[in-house]
Amino acid sequence: MLFNSWAFILLLLATFVIYYLPRMGKLQVSILIISSLLFYAYGQPALLLLLLCSASINIMMSYMTVYGSVNHRKLYVTLGVVLNLAILAYFKYGSLLAHTFMDTSKGLGHYLIMTPLPIGISFYTFEGISLLLDVYSNRHADVLTIDKSIGKHVTKTLFFISFFPHLIAGPILKAYEFYPQIKEKSIKTIDWDYVFRKLTAGYFFKMVIADNLSNFTFWMTAPYFQTLSSITLIVMLLGYSIQIFADFAGYSMIALGLAKLFGYDLLENFNFPYISTSFSEFWRRWHISLSTFLKEYLYIPLGGNRKGHVRTYFNLTITMVLGGLWHGAGWSYAVWGAFHGLALAIERLINQTFRIKIESRIGIILKGCMVFSFVTLAWLLFRLPFHDVVDYLKAIGTNVHVPNNRLILVCIIIYSMPVVLYHIHYLMPADWRLNSTVNRYKYLANAIMLFLIAVNSGPSGSFIYFQF
Repeated sequence: MLFNSWAFILLLLATFVIYYLPRMGKLQVSILIISSLLFYAYGQPALLLLLLCSASINIMMSYMTVYGSVNHRKLYVTLGVVLNLAILAYFKYGSLLAHTFMDTSKGLGHYLIMTPLPIGISFYTFEGISLLLDVYSNRHADVLTIDKSIGKHVTKTLFFISFFPHLIAGPILKAYEFYPQIKEKSIKTIDWDYVFRKLTAGYFFKMVIADNLSNFTFWMTAPYFQTLSSITLIVMLLGYSIQIFADFAGYSMIALGLAKLFGYDLLENFNFPYISTSFSEFWRRWHISLSTFLKEYLYIPLGGNRKGHVRTYFNLTITMVLGGLWHGAGWSYAVWGAFHGLALAIERLINQTFRIKIESRIGIILKGCMVFSFVTLAWLLFRLPFHDVVDYLKAIGTNVHVPNNRLILVCIIIYSMPVVLYHIHYLMPADWRLNSTVNRYKYLANAIMLFLIAVNSGPSGSFIYFQF
């Protein structure tokens, strides 16, 4: 079910009304669980069983880790993590392994490539793993408690995993951040200004920017790009960089606004990533919930930067390769992750070896352009199969004399400008951004966004990160 579908609007309105009815406080969590399961089952009802199976594993193993035999705590958490990863591997990577190592015309290979990819499986699997590891480590015992009552534990954990604003494409939640928020909510405490701003910006980025840009980045696919000019190919790649940001950041904004509507705070998932002047900064600003998950549950357990420089570079690279594979069941995603891992390792090596500090404005701008160019170039691995990536880069080099497609160029520039202005606004001095006169224009900006959502939305399509 898409956030921009009428079916979702009806479900949201019905849920909101029932949720805040008088004397419904004790049933609020149950109401949201029911709505979340309906939300997930819409379009793929059979795969609801997989979500419930995943939730059941994490409910049972987390409970047994706390209240089972002390001698078997490690066994319970290990079994839980292994089962989570096994489900993820089968449903997400079975087809990749079959295409790589098996005959897909018959037998197990054919069966694997026919296995459906459940939407959101990467997100709720990681959330389940984080719950198990946090319960086992006991690092957050002050805020993360497992109820002795199995009924309460089932309700809390199923709610944590299935809460519909983040269910399909994040942000990735951590139990120690979410569990303390589970309590009765009042309509009087809703921050309507926050909800309005997040939903307006989110729907604008998704429906006006990302969906319209998809009409023009479509021509990046083979064989269409072969006949386009070098400049057109470069601008389309820049447009796709803007599109993937608008699409995913838009989803995250909508998720935050919807969660707040029901009294829950989710983690900000994007912090103006395209202003980054280093690759490490980019990953502190892009898909923050994933980068913090990978750091907390993979990079640090591997040893982080505590075991020497060479081991640190290896840990960075392997973390990003696995993070790349998390994004999609294709070797191009692993290569994308390797690119970013190597960039992080090389950047760290240069900083440690030469300790160069660039403080001039021109130098900072050049660094920002370099990071953005690298990130944008790497997005090709998201958009195209690996062999088409090579052909696309060749076409950029050889199609210099092909006439430009002016329609594509102009439309991509127009639809990219709001995202550019969004980042430029953030770069303005704080006293300017907080100026009362400037703030008054925010209401005008919101009015314009609402108007454009109504009259200039692009063709409705699923969010890019749904496939992850």
